[in-house]
Amino acid sequence: MNTHHTPTQPSHAASEAAEEPTRASNFLRQIIENDLSQGTYASRKWSGTPGDAAHQAHGEPDPARIRTRFPPEPNGYLHIGHAKSICLNFGLAHEYQGICHLRFDDTNPEKESVEYVHSITDAVQWLVGPAWIHDDVGGHDVHLYYASHYFDAMHRAALYLIEHGLAYVDEQSPEDMRRNRGDFTHPGVDSPFRARTPAENLARFEDMRLGKLADGAAVLRARIDMAHPNINMRDPAIYRIRRAHHHNTGDTWCIYPMYTFAHPIEDALENITHSICTLEFEDQRPFYDWLMTTLSAGGIVNAPPPHQYEFARLNLTYVITSKRKLKQLVDDSHVEGWDDPRMPTIVGLRRRGYTPEALRLFCDRIGVSKADSWIDYSVLEGALRDTLDPVAPRAMAVLDPIRLTLTNWDELMGAGTLDTCHAPVHPHHPEMGQRTMHMGSHLWIEREDFMEIPEKGYRRLYPPHTNAAGQPVDGNKVRLKYGHIIECTGFEKDASGRVTEVFAQLLPDTKSGTPGADRIKVKGVIGWVGAEDGVQAEVRLYDRLFTESQPDAGGKDFLAALNPDSLRTVTAWVEPSVSGTGSHFQFERLGYFATDRVLSRDGELVLNRITGLKDTWGK
Repeated sequence: MNTHHTPTQPSHAASEAAEEPTRASNFLRQIIENDLSQGTYASRKWSGTPGDAAHQAHGEPDPARIRTRFPPEPNGYLHIGHAKSICLNFGLAHEYQGICHLRFDDTNPEKESVEYVHSITDAVQWLVGPAWIHDDVGGHDVHLYYASHYFDAMHRAALYLIEHGLAYVDEQSPEDMRRNRGDFTHPGVDSPFRARTPAENLARFEDMRLGKLADGAAVLRARIDMAHPNINMRDPAIYRIRRAHHHNTGDTWCIYPMYTFAHPIEDALENITHSICTLEFEDQRPFYDWLMTTLSAGGIVNAPPPHQYEFARLNLTYVITSKRKLKQLVDDSHVEGWDDPRMPTIVGLRRRGYTPEALRLFCDRIGVSKADSWIDYSVLEGALRDTLDPVAPRAMAVLDPIRLTLTNWDELMGAGTLDTCHAPVHPHHPEMGQRTMHMGSHLWIEREDFMEIPEKGYRRLYPPHTNAAGQPVDGNKVRLKYGHIIECTGFEKDASGRVTEVFAQLLPDTKSGTPGADRIKVKGVIGWVGAEDGVQAEVRLYDRLFTESQPDAGGKDFLAALNPDSLRTVTAWVEPSVSGTGSHFQFERLGYFATDRVLSRDGELVLNRITGLKDTWGK
């Protein structure tokens, strides 16, 4: 029985084979496997919630073999570079029977908002699925945390450092601090406030907390070594004064920890084992280790403490991932918003039609290393094709429509008659059923499938004409895919010379699948959509946002590399099987498309081109 098929979102099960390649070893897996074999963290306890060493001492042995984390700052939308980190951290935890925490590093209230918190949570859940966010090792608690929930613990850690002479309040001007820090060839100079006693520093730090000092008037600095060869170890600032309303804690605090101080403490409170970040944090690792060693030795955080490991960030051609520059694209209306399908944001990729399986496969294919390199954009598109090809329903669409009239239809088939044609939903999966479309006297075909004077080798529709040698040439015959063979007889133009209608005759007894289908041999097959049951759709033809592979390299003006053809909107006709918000399709000969999850609604079908059937930029 022929059944009408309503396409749906590709299922995880259907694409599992495409997204689960053989896992390649890398330096992070080797580190984790060594730690597991050595039992590095086997003695640590977990009370069920984050906390200091005293809090965790009342717990049971941690059921998670490892704990990783993805710690975004809620100051923007996540992009494709974050997808690599998400897939890495959640993937490793999943692979080694561990747990990955989603933690908001919300220590900078001036740039953060609830909007970003919600967008990040939604993006992570979409990309990795709810099963990885929930604790599938020790229960079903949601491991979603906020650094701002640890402000009290961070404050206690700062007090510990002050009490032990390891931190002091510095009241130099920002300019003096910068100048006295030294450079790569000169050691730093001690602050005149560095010799304060712990009691003096405790009192002054309390003044900072109570708001008795102006913003920028003082900072709390770790006391390490102003002559250290790593400038990041020259008494780094760990607390500053900021009178700013925090989206989570309101106006409770007017002092906030610096990221380099807060981040390792957050890791320790959450029992993180492997703190994985990108290479730009490599120079901060000595301070991470110093702070963790100091606080664990003092019994403030669990021992052994977490350790930081760095990997190379994602550099993708034809893409920028700077939050500042992405925000500029939005603010200056170069794109339609953070979710514009041309944007490399996760919400933009999702709206364009990328699937979680495609992004996970892409991240797995590019691997993990400590060396910076550039990944060609075609690798991302290839991962999409490889995940959609096995599951995406097929359909015919006409993006640049021209009317085709079959002049003898009424004579052969009967006036007003529609002929039912069938095609497989998927050529390799008969279990997905058949799709149905109807052919009548009027159809839509692609404008490029007709040529008034054919070029050499052209096999699609052209009318009778006289060739260059003065010889008459009959109109060409082609098969309407899944339908009949037709022969072109003529065409019409408008006053501007543009072809408006093509005429052809139906050749009887040539319908696909019937005994007479092969009696006439043709070299051309073209797609079509019936005028009677075709669905009109707005189709957004997206292309790469930039024309240069590295649009902001070397300080170039990235706006100068914007692709003026990154979006072209056309009114198209698609076969009736194309419906349903969030659905994916392979339009035969044209590429992969998805319904726009924002603009498409009942009676207003909007489709996005995700990518073509093959890479054309390489040429």
